[in-house]
Amino acid sequence: MDLAQMKAAHTVLAELDYEPVQIERGYAGQTIYVNLSESRIEKRPVTPYMKDVFTGGKGFDLYLMWHAIQGPIAWDDPQNEIVVCSGPLGGTPAFSGTSKSIVTGISPTTGSVMDSNVGGHFGPLLKFAGFDALEVQGKAAQDVLVVVDGKRRKVTLETAPHEAVNSYDLADQLHHMYADTPDELQHISSVTAGRGAEHTLIGCLNFSFYDHRRAVPRLKQAGRGGLGTVLRNKKIKGLVAKALHDRPRWQISVANP
Repeated sequence: MDLAQMKAAHTVLAELDYEPVQIERGYAGQTIYVNLSESRIEKRPVTPYMKDVFTGGKGFDLYLMWHAIQGPIAWDDPQNEIVVCSGPLGGTPAFSGTSKSIVTGISPTTGSVMDSNVGGHFGPLLKFAGFDALEVQGKAAQDVLVVVDGKRRKVTLETAPHEAVNSYDLADQLHHMYADTPDELQHISSVTAGRGAEHTLIGCLNFSFYDHRRAVPRLKQAGRGGLGTVLRNKKIKGLVAKALHDRPRWQISVANP
């Protein structure tokens, strides 16, 4: 089956249109919430309190989980979340390592909240698409994709019945499926977990970036705590972020001593 046939087989379960935003001081000013059980997508504001007290990727992840989970739960409870955020420096060209993201969830291996630092381009592209964090809760009835498309300014929850599960194959399919031109391949990133995550408690999350020299997507792993197992337990086949506009121009000012 070719990519056009795969995509044509998708059913859109929920969608949300949004307006473009201006990134200010590292923040897009909003997050996206997806409830898989209810096929519901919401845009939520980032408050001054979140910026002042929970600054950064880990802070935002934990803040969002704290308000979404009602009391102690098991890792495979639908209330458990996968939350991804890159923080206010995510995508900043003035510093090294700013392609990284922090992903959190309740771990299958420890039963407690686990965070994992990961490379790839998902966090920055999510921000450039207009959102500081992606928060996914609930469980889907069938394999799904969550797609944040900054070009069309649309977030969709789609069924994905025919795509591969294993991450190298799936990342390649998703990059090509959501790129309208070859140049757009570098402006897409996916988060996936392979077949092994369905059968172990230590499944990794694989964050992609497109290597134009090798002409393939490459993968970086969020390996702590088995959060890939959580992803597949929720029937998420992949998360996709796409953003085409230029990176924001960051200004660093240093006060005179």
